[in-house]
Amino acid sequence: MNIFISDIWIILFVAIFILSFFGLWFIVRQQTAVIIERLGRFQSVRNSGFHLKIPFVDQIAGRMSLKIQQLDVAVETKTKDDVFVRLKVSTQYVVIKERVYDAFYKLDNPQAQITSYIFDVVRAEVPKLRLDDVFEKKDDIAIAVKSELKDAMNEYGYDIIKTLVTDIDPDEQVKQAMNRINASEREKIAAQYEGDAQRILIVEKAKAEAESKRLQGQGIADQRREIAKGLEESVNVLNKVGINSQEASALIVVTQHYDTLNAMGSTNKSNLILLPNTPNAAGDMLNNMVASFSAANMIGEEMKKSNELNKNN
Repeated sequence: MNIFISDIWIILFVAIFILSFFGLWFIVRQQTAVIIERLGRFQSVRNSGFHLKIPFVDQIAGRMSLKIQQLDVAVETKTKDDVFVRLKVSTQYVVIKERVYDAFYKLDNPQAQITSYIFDVVRAEVPKLRLDDVFEKKDDIAIAVKSELKDAMNEYGYDIIKTLVTDIDPDEQVKQAMNRINASEREKIAAQYEGDAQRILIVEKAKAEAESKRLQGQGIADQRREIAKGLEESVNVLNKVGINSQEASALIVVTQHYDTLNAMGSTNKSNLILLPNTPNAAGDMLNNMVASFSAANMIGEEMKKSNELNKNN
């Protein structure tokens, strides 16, 4: 009896092994759905975990990933201003867990279907825009693509998570032209800044020169004012000792003449020659000045008398 029971367990074990070999059980991984067909007809959808099926009767028709997938599509089209441009559109999509049946049986190649819709929308939207507007409104293009895809692919059990325009690549000659335009604009701005800087420097330099001239003129005026005061004091001192104004003026000029000769003699680098420069030059100069001042004083007195007579008449 014990031998018979042991034989039964051995037979049962062998049978289970044989049935397992032919597909009695199977395991479904996380974020995966398995489609089971019984005798060629849809039977069920199995999610993650351990599952049993009838060997030779139930078959695994396919496995579908429930993870978010991404499809990159490059579309070449023409803008409104007749510039050929290549856009790279990235679409993230996922199989709706509750609609695995539709995703598996209604659509044979979802990536080809998504690609066709992307081409259709991009080639309908971009020709409405100029090249500069394509860069500025790439988000609007992405939204239009997502809206069209979402409505179309939802019927087949797919959900569109996100659509992005990740790259805009114009023709190489157009890019070079755009770079030249940008470079020219930057050079223009740089030239304007340099011109403003030069103008500011010129204005500030002119202001500095004007201020320097003003201060220089003020210094000369102060110097001459002090010289005049000194001369006035010298004349007053000479008048007190009996020397009249004409003689005092002549004497001061002669004194300045000798001061000049003294300053010239103190340096050996001067090329100035002061004429006349004879031994009796100073005496002649003093006599001539006294005579000139006297004559000028007499003429002044005569002119005053003449003016008074004219007023009286």
